Amino acid sequence: MSDRPAKGSPTLEDVAREAGVSRATVSRVINGIRNVDPSIQDVVRQAIATTGYVPNRAARSLVTKRAGSVALVVSGAGEDEPADEGPEAPFRGQLLADPFFGRITTGVVGFLRRRSMHPVLMLADSTDARRQVVSYLRQGHADGALLVSIHAQDPLPELLVGAGLPCVLFARPPKPIPISYVDVAHRDGGRLAADHLVAKGCQHIASITGPLDVLASQDRLAGFRDAMARHGHPYVPTVEGNFTQESGEQAMTKLLAEQPGIDGLFAANDLMAQGALHVLREHGRRVPRDVAVVGFDDSSAAVSSRPALTTVRQPIEEMAAEMTRLLLDRVDQPDRRLTSVIFEPTLVVRQSA
Repeated sequence: MSDRPAKGSPTLEDVAREAGVSRATVSRVINGIRNVDPSIQDVVRQAIATTGYVPNRAARSLVTKRAGSVALVVSGAGEDEPADEGPEAPFRGQLLADPFFGRITTGVVGFLRRRSMHPVLMLADSTDARRQVVSYLRQGHADGALLVSIHAQDPLPELLVGAGLPCVLFARPPKPIPISYVDVAHRDGGRLAADHLVAKGCQHIASITGPLDVLASQDRLAGFRDAMARHGHPYVPTVEGNFTQESGEQAMTKLLAEQPGIDGLFAANDLMAQGALHVLREHGRRVPRDVAVVGFDDSSAAVSSRPALTTVRQPIEEMAAEMTRLLLDRVDQPDRRLTSVIFEPTLVVRQSA
């Protein structure tokens, strides 16, 4: 089958001539074959942009047996929970509002773009939606799944593994299953927050946790409590939030009512920390003079907060790119062994603590 577009359109030969390489080299770059030097790949992509060449994806798929895309799946609701209705449904609203998901998408898109590939966003917020994801992948519409699963009881990871579909998970699964994943060392992040608050001289320290059915929330709290105990603080008052700004406001209000002497706070993500800052300001508490506040993520909320948030950074864009690399490696080599990649958190000090 010819890869030549309509008459007058740029061809593979035009790209090869512009790049100064063979037609076969151009074809390997377009088809995502890995044995091409990165510098040559860059030259070929520049030649594609210069000539305006558009690959015939239908012909390409017949040759490579690949869809040339991957599914970016965000799975949220419980197994028996009904699907949300309408564009303002809670799950979709939280997804669009949380900078965490935007950063994952940025990392995925940035990695795929260099390989002339694109993600298909799928929201698996009900049993039917999860079945649709599995069916979509089985029918070959995408080469594999990048899965962001935000509830411990989510059955989708096991469904994908059981179906033998290539997939990589963002975050360690709550129970052992044979799946590759990327994650950050959440416990170490909690320890960084505790060490910093204690070093700032805080004596009455509390925490707003994430939802405690989420493994990351459990690990951040465990690391924080462990470090606090090592500093001689056997008890840390906590209130559970759900990673939204509103839940941070509610939790901070409750903490101030129950623990009015708080002078240090660790919130398990930046949105909840931002909500806590609003409540502290309303109660006349100066940050950081009266209460030092540390968040988690280093998201856009950390920079836009007033004062700007000291926070534990997890390199989400880099994690998402690595997740994508692991998936494409798995697609290329189905027998490749499973692996996990754990990133190290770092403390970013700003004005709040």
